[in-house]
Amino acid sequence: MSANVSLPVPSAPIPVAGFKDVYDVSAVERALHELPNSASEALRALYEKMLRLGGQRFAVKPSALPGMHELFDELPNFGAVLEHIRRQLALCVDTEDDVELPPILLLGEPGIGKTHFARRVSQLLGTGFGFVPMSSLTAGWILSGASSQWKNAKPGKVFETFLNGEYANPLIVVDELDKAAAEGQYDPLGALYELLETQTAMRFIDEFAEIPIDASGAVWFATANDASRIPDPLLNRLNVYEIEAPDAEGSARIARSLYREIRAAHDWGKRFPEAPSSGVVEKLAALTPREMRRAVQAAFGNAKVAGRDELRPEDVDAQRGARKARIGF
Repeated sequence: MSANVSLPVPSAPIPVAGFKDVYDVSAVERALHELPNSASEALRALYEKMLRLGGQRFAVKPSALPGMHELFDELPNFGAVLEHIRRQLALCVDTEDDVELPPILLLGEPGIGKTHFARRVSQLLGTGFGFVPMSSLTAGWILSGASSQWKNAKPGKVFETFLNGEYANPLIVVDELDKAAAEGQYDPLGALYELLETQTAMRFIDEFAEIPIDASGAVWFATANDASRIPDPLLNRLNVYEIEAPDAEGSARIARSLYREIRAAHDWGKRFPEAPSSGVVEKLAALTPREMRRAVQAAFGNAKVAGRDELRPEDVDAQRGARKARIGF
């Protein structure tokens, strides 16, 4: 690993970052040179982009064990998996090892914050984030790409995450793993058998790019509602954590956290109090975390329309925030 650099990361010590080659630039040069005139223009453009971006990416690890108290408070129903992550991070502190977490499956009902949790962990680690929503995908090439000989073919999500991102160890979420639908001979989950094993992931070949990339540094999170719909060989590659809905106290803590997060993310948030009233928290706490986020955002707007710079319980429109089309939290 070459000279270290420092990168700022929210809610965590500044990490130590070295560089790692995720693909061999000389192999790309050869592939570009050998392309026949009849080759896909999209493939030619991809090789040129790979050469332009280069093969090196940051490989990050915490310089010290990150402070995780904020996450434990913000996500009280994820305590067990947070403890697991803390133990794994402790192993790479004061060593030359990069961040390394075994693949994790978050199992639980829709709307309890599984995808949001994965995003927060990527922020904790100070690394990139890739997202693959399996419920809307039916073709087997979504993860691993499709042959450039096919019309409108393109690289898969994994290759794109490494190519377009800055990190050699991004956190990649395969969302709603149990909703993946096979279509004909294509298995949408087929590439995961290779990607979840370190040795085979070191030379992962996207079917479009046909250039090996080292995907072994990826941190894998999957989410699902029903483990029975996931093939056993794949389930055996994952550390499974069942996530329960938060209790009343936990829901109140999540409501306060979401209020603070949304307020801090906008310039207009400065006009509102740092914390919501107990009445607002009580009304928000009756919703799921996914519903809370929409309800808090709407409540700020309702208060502003009413000419106020503070939220009241009547600003929390539970019907607007709840039980609409299921989209990511």
